[in-house]
Amino acid sequence: MRAKIIATILTVAALAFIRTASAQQAQHNDRQPPASLHAAPMEGMDMSKDSDEQGASAATSMMSSHHMDMGPHMKMTELRAPQPGDKERAVEVVNEARGVMQRYEDYHAALNDGFKIFLPDVPQHQYHFTNYRYAFEAHFRFNPEHPTSLLYDKTANGYKLAGVMYTAPAKATEEDLNERIPLSVAQWHEHVNFCFPPKENNPNLVQKDSRFGMGGSISTKAACDQAGGRFVPLVFGWMVHVYPNEKDVWAMGPGMHHHD
Repeated sequence: MRAKIIATILTVAALAFIRTASAQQAQHNDRQPPASLHAAPMEGMDMSKDSDEQGASAATSMMSSHHMDMGPHMKMTELRAPQPGDKERAVEVVNEARGVMQRYEDYHAALNDGFKIFLPDVPQHQYHFTNYRYAFEAHFRFNPEHPTSLLYDKTANGYKLAGVMYTAPAKATEEDLNERIPLSVAQWHEHVNFCFPPKENNPNLVQKDSRFGMGGSISTKAACDQAGGRFVPLVFGWMVHVYPNEKDVWAMGPGMHHHD
């Protein structure tokens, strides 16, 4: 019973954090994660009522897009020269991720174990089934058996598991990330410089060639202010995707490849 109560508290805290993240943007400017829940996968996302859920859904859709913008809205770690033991460490992570996928091939099992579908009613290329307890844990330590999110493709009959996503707090250094997964193998990434459009103009967020959003032309606070938008320097924390059953295991998203 006590364990169930603790799990409930962590889940509620995570969901509450997502709703109040916009009030803590100043901390992100200094690269300091909010104290309430540092490793929430949607860390930094403005989910306040006046932003309208459309803004968050468009950002999530862009994050999982087959044409993810690799320009000013994406920050990636540099691939390092291989070091002794890197390959072996990376293989261990892949094997652990593959084991996780075997357990959750049936998405119902994921739901039963506490994974929640992020924005299930919003059309996306890939859906994040997020476990907020694991997201909290990821702030303090890396456990490859506990991915923050499971990545599912939508099918006619439900969802098909494609990969997993691990996260790290926004304040993590490249050395911290390298200790989790070697940077000679994988590139962690963040989504940055997001300009929310004026509320009355939110449909523009998802339009091609829009000034706003993840793929928009606006990437600075000054330009965002001038356009009447709301600037978010960091939309999410650090993340890395793992697709154990794909040719490109460390792709950053569906159809995406890390830089060689």
